[in-house]
Amino acid sequence: MSTLLGDTAGPDLDLLKAVNGLADSAPSWVDSTVAWLGEYGLLLGLGLLLAVGWLQARRRPDAPVAVAGLLWAPLAVALCELANLPISAIVDRPRPFVDHPELQVLVQGKEGTLSFVSDHSAMAMGLAIGLYLVNRRLGLIAGVLAVLQGVARMYVGVHYPTDVLGGFALAAAVVLLLAPIAMAVLVPFTHALGRTALRPLVIAAPRRTGRRRIERDLAA
Repeated sequence: MSTLLGDTAGPDLDLLKAVNGLADSAPSWVDSTVAWLGEYGLLLGLGLLLAVGWLQARRRPDAPVAVAGLLWAPLAVALCELANLPISAIVDRPRPFVDHPELQVLVQGKEGTLSFVSDHSAMAMGLAIGLYLVNRRLGLIAGVLAVLQGVARMYVGVHYPTDVLGGFALAAAVVLLLAPIAMAVLVPFTHALGRTALRPLVIAAPRRTGRRRIERDLAA
């Protein structure tokens, strides 16, 4: 089946070759590090940021709403992955190294899989946008990691730039467009969860440093 995007031979391919070509002069340890980061490391970093955001959200005055927003981020990523199944099948775009064997492929196991859109890029940007909606500072850091994720996928030779941009666009559409519906369901859920024995997952216990200081002053 012919692909909708075709065999890219313009700026898309030129940018891919420019990024992938950096591996020619890079030490082998750099290539292996970028390959690991592009497959696992950056997503793990985003997961860590999400955990930090959750710890901070539990101490906010609007904790149930903030926690609901953070819960939406991974759920949105799951929806992105489901949405990508028919998209990738319809576009039917092979990996860039299939039509361009001169590219350096630094990760294994991608043969026979499709290129558009980039799952890794969609997951990374979905987590970044979801986190930004709750915590802008952490969200901006996550956004940088998401961009690096896309660059890493080109560096290792498994995605065109438009695959990466497509992943970013898919993530943004799912996270932002479905957020009102998701929050309408998740906010009541987190409020209800806060009234159960699982309350610490939603609302952190109040700090007692002020009380201890008063008790210490009275004792003195």
